[in-house]
Amino acid sequence: MSGAAPAKPVEPWRQRLIRSLLYGRNVDRAAKARARVGLAILAFAGVYILIGSRLVMFAIGADAHSARRAAAQEVVATARPDIVDRNGAILATDVKAASLFGEPRRIIDKDEAIELLTATVPDLDEAEVRERLSARKGFVWLKREITPKQQQDIHKLGIPGIGFLRENKRVYPTGNEVAHLIGLVNIDNQGIAGMEKWLDNNGLADLHRAGFATDRLQKPIELSVDLRVEHALRDELLKAKEKFHAKAASGIISNVKTGEIVALVSLPDFDPNNPKEAHDPDRINRLTTGVYEMGSTFKAFTLAMALDSGKINLNSSWDARGNLHYGKFTIHDSHQLGRFINTKEVFTYSSNIGAARIALSQGVEAHKTFLAKMGQLTRLRTELPESAAPLVPRRWGELNTVTIAFGQGLSVAPLQAVMGINALVNGGYLIPPTFMKRSESEATAMAKRVIKQETSDKMRYLMRLNAEIGTAKTADVKGYYVGGKTGTSEKVINGRYAKKRVLNSFTAIMPSDDPKYQILIMLDEPQALPETKGFITSGWNAVPTGGKVIERIAPLLGVEPRFDLPPSDRLILAASRATQ
Repeated sequence: MSGAAPAKPVEPWRQRLIRSLLYGRNVDRAAKARARVGLAILAFAGVYILIGSRLVMFAIGADAHSARRAAAQEVVATARPDIVDRNGAILATDVKAASLFGEPRRIIDKDEAIELLTATVPDLDEAEVRERLSARKGFVWLKREITPKQQQDIHKLGIPGIGFLRENKRVYPTGNEVAHLIGLVNIDNQGIAGMEKWLDNNGLADLHRAGFATDRLQKPIELSVDLRVEHALRDELLKAKEKFHAKAASGIISNVKTGEIVALVSLPDFDPNNPKEAHDPDRINRLTTGVYEMGSTFKAFTLAMALDSGKINLNSSWDARGNLHYGKFTIHDSHQLGRFINTKEVFTYSSNIGAARIALSQGVEAHKTFLAKMGQLTRLRTELPESAAPLVPRRWGELNTVTIAFGQGLSVAPLQAVMGINALVNGGYLIPPTFMKRSESEATAMAKRVIKQETSDKMRYLMRLNAEIGTAKTADVKGYYVGGKTGTSEKVINGRYAKKRVLNSFTAIMPSDDPKYQILIMLDEPQALPETKGFITSGWNAVPTGGKVIERIAPLLGVEPRFDLPPSDRLILAASRATQ
């Protein structure tokens, strides 16, 4: 049987059992192989789909984190508009600065991350970083406003869950120059003082919340201040403060016809780029936040009140032969005249006795009513949030009228005194001060007449006369027809007036025949020098300082010098009579 096929080996029963259990009976092995290949393909496809979906989820999750961070950024450090002076010079602007954040849930080794971060940025507080990274949050700030080098060094560490956000950081290119006027912002770019706070209080904060405060949607805020004039004023005040060893110095330059504040300086000041300095209580804005007895500059209000009533004139006579005794109080003059003096002499000799008698001739109620009308008895509101209410006597009797007549017993913010003096010389219109640009027509629309034109003419005459022959002679810069009034206020120390500790002021106008600007200079506790012959009164320090300021700022303000002008009685009074 050599042609018969070889017999198939007998399959052990155990293998037959396993095969039948795995494949069943009568199965097509080729079809089964194809099925297994298809199953493998499906398995691999499923794995890839799973991986792809996870990647998509991570991407979406990362975007969500970014969105949340962006939203947080919009809340705490959103863009602010530039602030510029009246000529377009930038006073405040935003720049981009990197801030360091962490996502605690994504950090694998927190101890390592903390060690690396604190080693790279030494001013990071390890305990604070550990506390923040241990929080069960998705996002925490670690350090705001880091330097580019710090950002680069941290980036090189490659720590998962540590990243950077570019935030808006407020910077002030002019530094201290306009500090008290501009104010400053906090770490979240929110205004906390000055015009920065005013911005937030007047709609910027609402724009932030609505998401409309973007860089492209905000126009610069134009202020009334002139940076050139501001610099000149501050420079002269710094020199005067140092020369006379004064505790503080401050000044305002105001447009008498519009109420615009062209310059405002209060020393010592601060750098808004270094917010810690602003917390020093000695660096307050003395011109709006402080209230002071303004001394003899208040005699301008006393004389204007009486002249406007028509009950007295410039030649009315007042008894200054001796001291004025009122109860247990004695009113005296710095320079005893020992005779009757006229109204003009009350002003040029700065007579306390004469001013007191003039005020008494009008009566207590008339005095109160006039000062209220001039805006001296209520808090002055401007764009600057920092303002103080005047200190007014609770019970205003004759003695109060006597002392307030020459600037004692009533404390006001210097800016509101400036507002009142503006009204005395601009034709008789009280115009609210502003730190925003304002036209003369806009000012006229809100102006309120408080004295007659004739009275304003007489006050301009008296102020010019005082620069010609009185206490303001050292501020009479040739060509600018300056007028002015001095003030020396003894400070109240432990309930008593201290003769050697004074607050000096000098208010000037230019030109006196048609005033455009008022200048207020204040020196707190100036000291006597050999060149002042031991005197500390305003005429020896505040007045010459005012003269130097006028000499520098007049050309900047476009005030052209005029020489060989006639004296005040012919140029101002004669012109006033001719128009009546």
